[in-house]
Amino acid sequence: MTVIAAVVYRNGQRDRELSFDEAAGWDLAEGEFAWIGLYEPSAEELGLLKARFKLHPLAVEDALQAHQLPKVEAYGDQLFVVARTARLDDEEIHYGETAIFLGPKHIITVRHGSVRAHTPLRGQLEASPQLLKHGVDYVLHGVLDFIVDGYLPIVETIEEEVLGMEQEISEKPLSRTDVRRILRLRGELLRFQRILGPMRETCSRILHVELPCIDAEVRPYFRDVLDHVRRVEDMAEGAREMLSFVFEAGVLLEQQGQTVITRRLAAWAAILAVPTAIAGVYGMNFRFMPELTWRYGYFLVLGAIALICGVLFGRFRRSGWL
Repeated sequence: MTVIAAVVYRNGQRDRELSFDEAAGWDLAEGEFAWIGLYEPSAEELGLLKARFKLHPLAVEDALQAHQLPKVEAYGDQLFVVARTARLDDEEIHYGETAIFLGPKHIITVRHGSVRAHTPLRGQLEASPQLLKHGVDYVLHGVLDFIVDGYLPIVETIEEEVLGMEQEISEKPLSRTDVRRILRLRGELLRFQRILGPMRETCSRILHVELPCIDAEVRPYFRDVLDHVRRVEDMAEGAREMLSFVFEAGVLLEQQGQTVITRRLAAWAAILAVPTAIAGVYGMNFRFMPELTWRYGYFLVLGAIALICGVLFGRFRRSGWL
């Protein structure tokens, strides 16, 4: 059995642990609720909880498949919530899934692919019995808040990487590796935004729609979760726009560098065209050439070449081409 923890709480305090090998202790009295945490359970293991807590078969099927977008669905007096977890590893976002079954006296969390266990969260909630006394809906808030808090470091890390790339392009042009990196990060952010949108809608529905197992006193707590999702969504969009700017700026800087080189080559070609043209004329071996028999004709032609080239060089230098 892939049970991480199975605890019964009474009036906000840890009361006892549940044993899946024994039938005793599963009857919950007034003021009690059970919080059961599972990690990648099998169909048989989840089927045991389905029978004991009367979980809806469609919700159980979704929890086993673990390929769902964030959503919230009501089945009678029970609630089924799916949230997607995320972590950044070597500039690649890896996703997991947490399915949550919520009933009047139970909350069951089923994790798939998430390395962040709920043990720290459980300890944090148990340290506040006055809040934990609210029941399963407050635990749901804690789990969703715990998942959404894991989104923020991802976007912050990508933002720092983008800022570093923004400084690099001012010193050297974009390489093929840099372009691939930009495209990869933009793709990761785009896929991340496809998760954030449904996650925002899920939190908004829990906040604004009357749903089973969600008391009016606890509903305002979900506003904080919704605000966090919106903040991460805005940061992800900003990071994606920054990546587009870095790419466009890199292309513009490279084009500017090529333009400068082209101007220099054109300027030197114009300067070198003068001696080439004059030498070409005197290389035609005509009998009657200007100053051909004059004693100082050779020096006059060289002087004329030097003068014209010097004037052209000065003009190109003042215009910024050289």
